[in-house]
Amino acid sequence: SCVLKDLTVSSKEAKEMLQRCCLLSQVSVKGKASAVSLLQLATFSGRCVLVRLLTFRNAQLPLPEGLVGVLSDPRVLKVGVGCYEDGKRLTHDHGLTLSCTVDLRYLALRQRQAVLNNGLSLKSLAADLLNITLDKSLELRCSDWEADVLTQEQMVYAAHDAQISVALFFHLLGMNTEPRLPAEGESVFVQLASCCQGLVDVPFRARYNGEGEEGERRRRSRKSTVESPESGDQQVPDPRRNKRKPLGVGYSARKSPLYDNCFLHAPDGQPLCTCDKKKAKWYLEKGIGELVSDDPFVVRLLFEPSGRPDSQKDYYLTAKENVCVVCGKADSYIRKNIVPHEYRRHFPAEMKDHNSHDILLLCTSCHAASNVHDGVLKQRLAEEHSAPQGCEEGIRLLEDADRRRVRSAARALLSASGGMPQSRKEELLSVIQSFFCNGQQEVTQDMLQRAAALETRIFNESYVPHGLKVVQVYAERSLRGLMELECCWRQHFLTSMQPRHLPPLWSVNHNHDKYLRKYGEDLQIQLN
Repeated sequence: SCVLKDLTVSSKEAKEMLQRCCLLSQVSVKGKASAVSLLQLATFSGRCVLVRLLTFRNAQLPLPEGLVGVLSDPRVLKVGVGCYEDGKRLTHDHGLTLSCTVDLRYLALRQRQAVLNNGLSLKSLAADLLNITLDKSLELRCSDWEADVLTQEQMVYAAHDAQISVALFFHLLGMNTEPRLPAEGESVFVQLASCCQGLVDVPFRARYNGEGEEGERRRRSRKSTVESPESGDQQVPDPRRNKRKPLGVGYSARKSPLYDNCFLHAPDGQPLCTCDKKKAKWYLEKGIGELVSDDPFVVRLLFEPSGRPDSQKDYYLTAKENVCVVCGKADSYIRKNIVPHEYRRHFPAEMKDHNSHDILLLCTSCHAASNVHDGVLKQRLAEEHSAPQGCEEGIRLLEDADRRRVRSAARALLSASGGMPQSRKEELLSVIQSFFCNGQQEVTQDMLQRAAALETRIFNESYVPHGLKVVQVYAERSLRGLMELECCWRQHFLTSMQPRHLPPLWSVNHNHDKYLRKYGEDLQIQLN
């Protein structure tokens, strides 16, 4: 490793150095967040460079154009733990742009075969996947990174972080040394980026925030810790290995099997579908069906059904097991909507009626893990189709600042009017007066009471739910567009969860040929 105080790197040299990937990290001084002082860069070859950013800033020297260009280059991958958040700090502290980042924790969560016992921090991933122990002592991490000269221990610590991140990246992609030679016409970037689809420049969604040094000690003792969400050494619980609260705890599992595997037959004996026992008995109780056999439970209808299966090789004619389709667990299962309800609810009736193909059984643990993966795809859809989640456009009710100010003023006057300075009292009264009567009328006690109970939330006229906005985009391509969205979610489930116990005839393209035959490609889409 080397420390650069007067760094001069040409654009060509910088790109050559960072052709594969690099890591960016922030540091702090004495436990208190400060400006990013050190930039760590490494490649798969092990070459590492430490750039002391504050040295440049304090000397009022610009950073080399080549380095700045590489950091913002959308065709140079930057990998690490918390690198997206580090980029935000770089922008805030030094005005630098970091793009094309990939958080290693998302890659680790995709590897269902990986054994992760200690969490998702860089130290934990290095120990579990590479069998390498990183020195993450508080004394070293919080040492003086703005000193005139860094110690050998500091340089080794910083370099190891960058080098280990690169090694983890290739390990998680199944490339234990360096990338294979790309095919003709394919660049190294395309080869690697194709393995990170949906993960580029996506912030890692952690549920917990830091609680200071005392919280850090408590969390370290139970191996499920997280520091500041902007820290490069974030630790979040591996959702599959949290022993304190196993994944899926808190989910309400089904109390009865989902599949009774009863059969309905047409009057001529042709199998129509499977159904639950309650529905099958309903036909018997109404006198519109007769019992053919008890095991399996078969009811023959006494009337001509409105439709029949196109083929005897139909998904709805197959018996289904009451087991988790991912791991095969036969208890504590729960229904999983493969196409999430927030999208499916807006589909036209033609694609929703009598369609249980995309409702599968998962055990509570696999269900929770699947939700983690779903969050990644939702974020990708949000970015691709300008359908943000959780921002102003996605909030039905907004807080009106003016109404909140009026309510606060009224409550202050009612609760503390006696001991309030006259100048402050007049100021608050003017706020209420201008809101209710444009300053033309005295504020009455009744007016104060109404102001104190004022509703501060107003309807957001620009509100468009994330799911509806995504469905609207796909619906622009009519039926084929919505079928593409269905395929996207079904394939995502297969790829992310790798189910081993899917029901027979379950398909990514289920019913699509039928839709095209029945409705045609130009079906007028009526969204719900």
